[in-house]
Formats: sequence, structure tokens, C-alpha cells
Amino acid sequence: MPPKTGKEAPAKQPKADDPSEQTSNVSKEPAQNESHPDSKSSSAVPSKRKADTKDTPAKAPRRSARGATAAQPDPLELIRYLLSPASLDSCRPKDEIEDLQIRGKDLRTYSSSTFSPFEELMCAVILSRPISHALGLRSIRTLLNEPHYYTTPKKIREAGLETVRKALDEARTQHRQKTAEELVLLADAVVEHLGDGDEDVSLERVRRECGYDWPKEKEMLKTNVKGLGKTGLDIFGRRIQALWPKPYPFADQRTLSGLQKLGLPATAEELMKLVGNHWTELDVKDFPGDEDEKKRRVFVQILERAVGVDLEGKADAVRAEAAPKSEK
Repeated sequence: MPPKTGKEAPAKQPKADDPSEQTSNVSKEPAQNESHPDSKSSSAVPSKRKADTKDTPAKAPRRSARGATAAQPDPLELIRYLLSPASLDSCRPKDEIEDLQIRGKDLRTYSSSTFSPFEELMCAVILSRPISHALGLRSIRTLLNEPHYYTTPKKIREAGLETVRKALDEARTQHRQKTAEELVLLADAVVEHLGDGDEDVSLERVRRECGYDWPKEKEMLKTNVKGLGKTGLDIFGRRIQALWPKPYPFADQRTLSGLQKLGLPATAEELMKLVGNHWTELDVKDFPGDEDEKKRRVFVQILERAVGVDLEGKADAVRAEAAPKSEK
């Protein structure tokens, strides 16, 4: 009998929504996504370990090829880098970078574009499905750009289930039938319960009816939007605080994990204080709104870049880029 290795058997893959989703045109992306934060980095625990001792030396600081200790960025240097255009490619999947090169800078992407509350809710539904980061972002790019432009409840309802499903086929994603059904139901829910007509994308009705109370707003959304659970509400809350002040400052556990890997504060409140303490040292001229709105938008961008970097496995590379460069 072969010796036990201590490793668990691989989990079974979820079944596709229908036979057509089992064909070779479905992209095989790694399962790293917002629902399963440790799916990429987890590993089996060795069956034997050396006992820890007080005499075990600490690891030496990382050194460069020439033997000098590599410079480490401080929190201010990190947030400056995350707010700069230079950090964008580190939080994007490779195919999004290629898509931008082919289709141009006007392509709307989840990584860098401004979305309406309806679009943010739509994205939260898509990203809370058990698919990879890359497939989720590709689905969003496909639906919100030409030739589909599913940017309002009206456009989704006019397209209908089959056409929305075909658009997701173009994205070569997974769970297409289920996702299409949920998006059509979302459009119906906004028209009937969450918005003011089929072209309203503000979701102000939710805020009014809940008395601008964030916990009540979350409950109203969860009750009326099929497929929107805790993960989806966390994603929506993380992004919508740029527009809705009540959730601010909010950071879900998935994002806090990404912040910690970069060496940034471990709570939303501490990150907010860090931004406030260094506000005059940050380049925020391109962020819209008054100072309060700018601060929320800066906070959200830091969160989004941090979680994107983590999902792409590039935390070490970003720390290296953010670190001060030694003079030659």
C-alpha cells in the first residue's frame, strides 16, 4: 500500500449549466476568485514538521543580486503606487491587457472604468459566481461594451434571456445559462422593486425606501436580487461607497487579505486614517467630486487595486515597484 501523503483528493469540478457549456470553447482559467480567496495559494500541510525552537533564526531580509538588502516600500509609497497608472496592469488579467491593446483605451473595464450603481450591482452578480477573476472580468467587458451595451435594465429586458446567454457565450465563460437568468431577473427586479423605471440606473429608490441606512439597503438588495449573497454584497459595498457615503469606510475580508499581503493597514478604518493623514501628499487631481467624495474614491481605488493584485498573484512584484529605487 502506498504511503499516505497527507494531501486531500482534488475537489470535483462543478457541472456546467447545460451540455453546450462542456465544449472546448470554455476557457480553462484558474479558480482564483473573490468567493475562494485562498484557492490559488493554499497547499497541503506536510505530514511531519520540525519542532519550533527558540533558537530558530529569523529569515534574513530579502537581498538583491549584488548582496544589498532590497528596499521595502512604506505605506505611503504603496498607496501612491496603487493610485498611479503604473499599477493597473498588475491588477488586470493578461487577456484584459491584450484586449485593451486591440480595442483601444475607450474599452470599459472593471479595473479602471466608472460604473453606475446598476452596473456595479450587475458586476457584483457576475463576480460572485464560482468562476475565475479573469472570466468574471471578461464577462463584464463583453456585456458592457459594443455590440451589446447592456448598461440599463431596459437593454437587458429587450435583449431577452437567449440573447444575453449568447453574449456570455462570446465571453467563453462558465455558468452562462445561470448567469444570464440572474441578469434578466436583476433587470426585472430593478424595474419592479429597486429603481424608478426601466432606464433608471441610480438605484436611488433603494436608498430612499431604506432611509439611507446601509444595513437596510443590503437587506433590500439581497431580498430582491437572485444570486446576490454575502460575496456579491461585499463586492457591491466595496465599490458603491465611492458614490454612496453610508457604507464608507468598508473593506471585506477578501480585500483586507490583499491589503495585508502588500503591507498596508489591516482594517478599513486604519486605511482611511492613512489616506487622511497623507492627503496633501497624494495626487488626486483626476478624481471627481468634492473632497469627501475624492477621499471615498481614492479609498475604493486602493481597495480595488489591492484585491486585483492579490487575485493576480503579484503582491511581491508591486511591493518591489513601489519601493524607493536606490541611486546608482
